[in-house]
Amino acid sequence: MVRISVYYVGGTMKDQQKMLEIAALSNIPVLLQGESGAGKEVAARFIHNHGPRRDSAFVALNCSSIPKSLAESILEGSVKGAFTGAVDEKLGLVRSAEGGTLFLDEIGELPLETQSKLLRILQEKAVTPVGAAQSIPVNFRLICATNRNLKMEIADGNFRADLFFRINVFPIEIPPLRARRDFDVVASDLWREARSLATARTDGREDHNRNLSVEEMDLLKACPWPGNIRQLKNILQRYSVLKPYDVSLTEILTQEFSVPKLYEKNICSIYVTDFLRKRKKKPTLTDIEETLLLCKGNKCKAARKLGISRGSLCYQLQKGRVKIAS
Repeated sequence: MVRISVYYVGGTMKDQQKMLEIAALSNIPVLLQGESGAGKEVAARFIHNHGPRRDSAFVALNCSSIPKSLAESILEGSVKGAFTGAVDEKLGLVRSAEGGTLFLDEIGELPLETQSKLLRILQEKAVTPVGAAQSIPVNFRLICATNRNLKMEIADGNFRADLFFRINVFPIEIPPLRARRDFDVVASDLWREARSLATARTDGREDHNRNLSVEEMDLLKACPWPGNIRQLKNILQRYSVLKPYDVSLTEILTQEFSVPKLYEKNICSIYVTDFLRKRKKKPTLTDIEETLLLCKGNKCKAARKLGISRGSLCYQLQKGRVKIAS
């Protein structure tokens, strides 16, 4: 489990973990704000698991995936025979979270019509299933998350101000990975998790180092991580599988960041290839000779292992007047 690090909106706290603990002990609505992949759902589950509702359900819903035509039945449920195909009673997500926590992820993408339905549920503390004549009281803890600036969404007419004031009771900012002070801790936790999965795939045989080296950690810190924790986790899982086959972290990171991806331009406008090359210590002539020997004279393979281009390797060979044994 990755450790949580958060900031309270409007300032920072010395013990950032304390903010989640304080939120967990109450029943007031919490609004988690941060970039996609920063760990908002992990934070929501932490609040639930450390609060008085921990023994009840944790129900999560991605608001961007709700079809407008089904929003009412998804949230509030339906009675038998309410519409064609309604052969049984459906509780709906709100009643499924009875006594527990309802987590609404990406609430900023909730359609305006659905926002009105949610506002009514929160005001009345009750749901009216489709086809039902009476409302049913509900008791749940609400946690919302968004990667959007909801105040700007209100100004643009995309989000209801009255709903915002209902959910923005205890706002917590989840910082992006590149801004976290505990990057080493997060990366180490994710590496141990990735290593354990790789070890399971190899029947318990461990053929690579237990911890990340200082050089490897420095390479990871040099990256912008637009995909945040989710992206770092993917990279470390890939590396844990490929490391025993002499694939370097530099190769993996260069492949990940040197080719334009579908990232937002304002997040990742500068690719990290040159940054990695600058931070990587230049191989000595001895390093080159040993690597060429290991690669049986294959310059392309040797260049990849050394983290340099084939042209650079050939230049170093010519400069050092090294002859390759055939």
